[in-house]
Amino acid sequence: MAAAGAAARSPGARARRPPTSPPRAARLPGLLLLLAAAGPGAARLYRAGEDAVWVLDSGSVRGATANSSAAWLVQFYSSWCGHCIGYAPTWRALAGDVRDWAAAIRVAALDCAEDKNQEVCRTYDIHFYPTFRYFKAFTKEFTTGENFRGPDRELRTVRQTMIDFLQNHTEGRRPPACPALDPIPPRDILALLGSRGGHYVAVLFESNSSYVGREVILDLIPYENIVVSRALDGDRAVLEQLGVASLPSCYLLHPNGSHGLIHVAKPLRSFFSSYLKSLPDVRKKSLSMPEKPNKEENTEAMVWREFDRAKLYTADLESGLHYLLRVELAAHRSLAGAELKTLRDFVTVVAKLFPGRPPVRKLLGTLQEWLATLPLDRIPYNAVLDLVNNKMRISGIFLTNHVQWVGCQGSRPELRGYPCSLWKLFHTLTVQASAHPEALAGTGFEDDPQAVLQAVRRYVRTFFGCQECGQHFEEMAAESLDAVKTADQAVLWLWRRHNAVNSRLAGQLSEDPKFPKVLWPTPDLCPACHEEIKGLDSWHEGQVLAFLKQHYGSSNLVDTYSADLGDAKDTVAVGQRLAEAAWLSLPDL
Repeated sequence: MAAAGAAARSPGARARRPPTSPPRAARLPGLLLLLAAAGPGAARLYRAGEDAVWVLDSGSVRGATANSSAAWLVQFYSSWCGHCIGYAPTWRALAGDVRDWAAAIRVAALDCAEDKNQEVCRTYDIHFYPTFRYFKAFTKEFTTGENFRGPDRELRTVRQTMIDFLQNHTEGRRPPACPALDPIPPRDILALLGSRGGHYVAVLFESNSSYVGREVILDLIPYENIVVSRALDGDRAVLEQLGVASLPSCYLLHPNGSHGLIHVAKPLRSFFSSYLKSLPDVRKKSLSMPEKPNKEENTEAMVWREFDRAKLYTADLESGLHYLLRVELAAHRSLAGAELKTLRDFVTVVAKLFPGRPPVRKLLGTLQEWLATLPLDRIPYNAVLDLVNNKMRISGIFLTNHVQWVGCQGSRPELRGYPCSLWKLFHTLTVQASAHPEALAGTGFEDDPQAVLQAVRRYVRTFFGCQECGQHFEEMAAESLDAVKTADQAVLWLWRRHNAVNSRLAGQLSEDPKFPKVLWPTPDLCPACHEEIKGLDSWHEGQVLAFLKQHYGSSNLVDTYSADLGDAKDTVAVGQRLAEAAWLSLPDL
């Protein structure tokens, strides 16, 4: 039956699951009220004063981590990164789970997508998101921290690496509030039997690979009238004398000298910690802790921009280029080898195919020519920034210096935005390569139907901030990109892969509820793209190709909401002068 159904389909038709039409983005009256109340703080995944996470920024991160009496685990993230959005509940849960450890080690987060934090993220050498960095207590000299090296980012794994990190502190630099985490000799416990110490002594017996004892020790940091230690199961004679028959077990010495095993329903960290915290006279003590910042007040209202979903907006493409060139790539202090070649190839493709406004194309062309003629195998990225920022104030070139999303607006600031603009840029490049193959003449990419896709593939793999997203894209490319033999096939390949990504991400936390991730184009945008064959909704790929070429074609670009060009309206020949200016900014390497 499957074969018969396939044979009955018209050429170019592809079966798929029925699409769900999204609401029209430009006609959401309730959305205006939602956005009017949302301020700049709404973009953050973590809220000071609400979450157990310590929310840091450019003005507080160095002060918090330098010469601190506690160690720190800081997540450097980007609020637009889909993986970061999806991971936020785990990070919040981790911070809440180890809240009682804060005098010894604190869980923090810093949003590199915020304008004010971008420079400090470069200082800390953050290339991908999320990046976890550990900072030891009492570190006086500036350090970018130690990278998290766990096998995965599950909550338990991160919690256990926090313990390993605390144990790696030298004795003189260990956080003062952190109790000893190394096991005590089991026979030392025998010497304590019958003594009256004025407080409880709890000893967790466990195997060498267990973390339960150390977790319970840290859980009890804020509590007084109890000392918690751990011991391993190496001395069987002692274990038999104390009646320890299973692991982990907790042996408790009372202030009055009595002692014995405690009985909990399950031998788990939470059961042991809860039991010990509930003992008579065991209570929370007052710890001297720096205050967390208060909850942010959102005072600046977002502006919603009405837009037509059938149009392609210059503002989205230019905003994406601004973020790509001034923020994402600028996270790299210098570029050399394969990284530099990836940048050169990507800029070449963009400069030759970008269909936007002349001053923006002029800037891209100047950057491409400069990179192509540069006789160095390593360049500081500041030299690229000098060129992009038009440091010499030469008229005729332009690129907006801020983001202004239109078709890529989200119902919350952290949704859509930059990733949306990249997809639009990539689609536009494949369509332009198909419509104007002569544009790549003389670049080394002529007659290569995969040129755009390979340049995009290497850029995403090398530079895209969401590393997990880049890995997914690379897996898709490795699986099927070699099958692309024509420029039109390249257009359709990217469309198919984009729909596959939308299907995978549908329902996840990174999905904008006002703009659900559905198969695109929807029937209302392109009725001819959809057909029904034997009751099954299918794609008519010939019509899809025609739609993509129209939608991402130059004639569909609109400049509404685009940044004012200012004096860049005069498109004088300035490429050579600007290239020379950028060349002069290069230091001796």
